[in-house]
Formats: sequence, structure tokens, C-alpha cells
Amino acid sequence: MHLFLIDMEYFSFQWHITEECDQRCKHCYIYALGSHAKFKMMTLEQIDKVIKNIETFAKKADRTPYLYITGGDPILHPQFWDLLERIKIKGWKIAILGNPFHLTFKNCQKMYECGVRKYQLSLDGLEETHDRIRQPFSYKITMCKVKVLQEAGIQVACMATVSKWNYQEIPELIDKVVEAGFDIFAFARYCPSYEDRDTCCSPQEYKWLLTECDKKFQQYKDSNTYFSLKDHLWTLYLYEQGRFNPKDYPDDEYVYDGCNCGNAHFTILSDGSCYACRRMESKVGNALEEDLYDLFTGPKMDEYRIYEKFEKCFKCPLLRFCRGCPAVAYGYSNGNMYSADPECWWEEDKNESSIN
Repeated sequence: MHLFLIDMEYFSFQWHITEECDQRCKHCYIYALGSHAKFKMMTLEQIDKVIKNIETFAKKADRTPYLYITGGDPILHPQFWDLLERIKIKGWKIAILGNPFHLTFKNCQKMYECGVRKYQLSLDGLEETHDRIRQPFSYKITMCKVKVLQEAGIQVACMATVSKWNYQEIPELIDKVVEAGFDIFAFARYCPSYEDRDTCCSPQEYKWLLTECDKKFQQYKDSNTYFSLKDHLWTLYLYEQGRFNPKDYPDDEYVYDGCNCGNAHFTILSDGSCYACRRMESKVGNALEEDLYDLFTGPKMDEYRIYEKFEKCFKCPLLRFCRGCPAVAYGYSNGNMYSADPECWWEEDKNESSIN
């Protein structure tokens, strides 16, 4: 199958410029290995080197970079504003994935002037659950910052990380998100380690969640909140509902949707390390030392796009459109991203007429 998603104008880079952060979230991969006494942080010279590398990649790949600047909390980087100014000059799209704690109106206005048009905040359940996962008062502060960002002209996205801890709260969280006026809502799944794989929902629990969320999305279809179907198992859900048909697409070798690992995404960490996916061990090189395009088209990245190796997905009619979450499969299976997604309910022996 082809390297890039077909008809994609953009190529996304999730760029972690620092590990420094005000929170200690229970599901954060930065702190999963223990205490970080010394935070990794890119120097301005290294930032310039990465920008140049991304620019070269964009020309070779004929794609426009879309940069998701994150951390840690990126605003804590001492050269945060210098970075934004440099990206603005390039004319690339910028979104920030960060915390709510430093979002004064002045800072939000300055981000807008630097070209930021979207800021992603996190809500991982209702107030008690969210604050237990992140830190006390985080929920209230997050809710308060929605209007501050919007008054500065920046769209506000809400991202929830779903696990056994909070999945039953997500439908009610949607009520709160719409009430608060978020522009975008989406959720992704917690990627477990093998030791805490019991944090995964069962396939039946996860299908219940999608069903209940779909009801909420229909309830609020005329609201100002856009509901992004980020998790790729939405494709299976819609397929079962008769709202998605893979036969509407050409019968060819192109990947049309699904997980972007290996075809439309790179993660760059604060030490320059490049990952096919940040949510699992998938290092392919270093942006400070190697050409990004060579890394993307090279043999190490090829290891993350061998579609015939998907043990369950390869037998599914949605292979080119879904593939579940390989990072969840990786953690759950103790290191095999091609193993079955533990929260997928599709069964091979069910035909299309009985899959509902």
C-alpha cells in the first residue's frame, strides 16, 4: 500500500518542545518511567534545525506542514514565543496542545498574533474524576479558559482520554463541554502498558460508549460544538450502522483513513527523537541528525506500515479505513502493534448481514 494517505494536503508533526509541565497526569507517558528531575528541552538552535528539516520534508513530500506544538506544557519553554514567530513566517498551520494554567488573555492574544488558531485542552471525565487524574482544581480552571481563548480568536478543542476509569462519564461530559461552549470535542483511548492492561474497556463496553456518544452528538447536532470522530473504531461503528460503506471507494492499494502511524504523521520529541507514534515505542531516528524525509521513506518507518501483518484487521473489510489503535494493541499485547485491538468488537465469522 502507498506511503501517504491519498489526497492529503497536510502532513502533521506533533512536536514536543519541552517535558516541563505543571501537572502529573496518571496516564502521562512522560512520567510513566518515574521521576523526571531534569526536563528535556530544545534549545533555540535545535528548534531552528528542526524547522529547516520540516521545511525540506514538505518540499520533498509535496505536503504542507501542520504543527501540533506540545510538551509537557509548551508555553513553559523559554523560547516558546520565538518558535511561534518562526513558524508564522513559514505560513504553516499551528495548533497548541497544552495546559490551562498560563492562559491569560494577554498570552492568548499573543498566540493569535503568532498564528495560533486552535488550542487543545484536556478533560478526562467529570470534575472529581478529572481532578483525580490530573490535579485539584484543574477541571474548573480548564472550563474558565474556554472563553478567554475564544475572545482572543482561538478555537478551543476538548480532548478526553478514555479508559475503564472514566468511560461511563464521557456521555455526561459531552453535556458539560457543549454547555461550556467548546468548539471541538473528541476523545482518544488510554494506551496501557502490559502491567495495567486492565484499564482497557471490554469491546462491549467500548461499543456502548460509542453508541451513547452518538446519541449525544445527534442531540447536539445544531450546537456550536463540532464532534470529531477521532478514534478509528468509529469507522466500524458507522459501518455497522449503514453510515459508512468501503465500497464507495475505489478498489485499489491506497490507504484512505485510519491510524496515521506510518503514513501522515511524525512525532518529534524534545531531544529530537522521531517516533512513528508517540503513544508506543516506535523511534525511527532523530530530527537533529537525520533528514526527516529519508526517515519517513526509510526501512525503520516501513516496519510500522506492513498492513498485511495486522492479525485481525487484515481480515476485515475496513483495513484501509480503520485499523483500530495500534498503540493500544502494542501496550495490551506487550509489544505487538499488529495484534488485535483489545477494544474492537468486530468478529471475522460474522457476515455483513449479521454484523449488526
